[in-house]
Amino acid sequence: MVQVKAIKAFSDNYIWCIVNNDQQSAWVVDPGQADPVNRYLDEHNLTLAGILITHHHYDHTDGVEPLLKTNRDIPVYGPRHSPFKGINHPLSEADKVTVYDRTFTVLATPGHTLDHICYVNDELSFTGDTLFSAGCGRLFEGSAEQMWHSLCKLKSLPNDCKIYCTHEYTQANLAFAKAVEPTNEALLTYSDKIDALRANDDISLPTTIATEKQLNPFLRSHLPHITDQLPDTLKVNFNLNEPWQRFASLRAWKDNF
Repeated sequence: MVQVKAIKAFSDNYIWCIVNNDQQSAWVVDPGQADPVNRYLDEHNLTLAGILITHHHYDHTDGVEPLLKTNRDIPVYGPRHSPFKGINHPLSEADKVTVYDRTFTVLATPGHTLDHICYVNDELSFTGDTLFSAGCGRLFEGSAEQMWHSLCKLKSLPNDCKIYCTHEYTQANLAFAKAVEPTNEALLTYSDKIDALRANDDISLPTTIATEKQLNPFLRSHLPHITDQLPDTLKVNFNLNEPWQRFASLRAWKDNF
């Protein structure tokens, strides 16, 4: 039976571990650190079978090289033309990756970085730093228009698709979402639920596409009212009639929230 487990790394990263107990092996997604992965594998008597990379940032890739020390043949899947040179199975839009009994389609999702990809299927998806619970990644390399189109790709996944992103940013994202939509009842209820989880140091993930459609302001940028609370200093800088421009204005607000 295949399960997805969270391995904590740094202060707020999750390295997702796809475990096959029958084979006593596992794949990991975005291993920014090797030590937490090695500890988890040892504790659960698992061997590393493969690695999935979403983009080149160090907190998603620095663990790859040390994880390969004992077995250089472990496949490392990741974006083609990435600045990270540790990928031995480069991927492009629409490529397929099979992990045990799950097949993932690759989506090119530029915005946070230009090389960013996501691994998706109808049941569960690994979205790296593109789509977060109640948020999205900062635009370090791509444009707001690129990121909006990337998010629209993910938004088209089935409502019950589970979303595994890489950071525990949910509470901070919800604080911003409530500033954007202070009367969104689904958002307010969900925020209380997450506060209770985090008070016990419980993980807030995975989220689902249905949940994100209800409360993630960046996925809701197609709605004209989503910029009603936008600070006046930002309203003059964007054409708020366009969904991607509304997204851009919200992202600019969030950057300094």
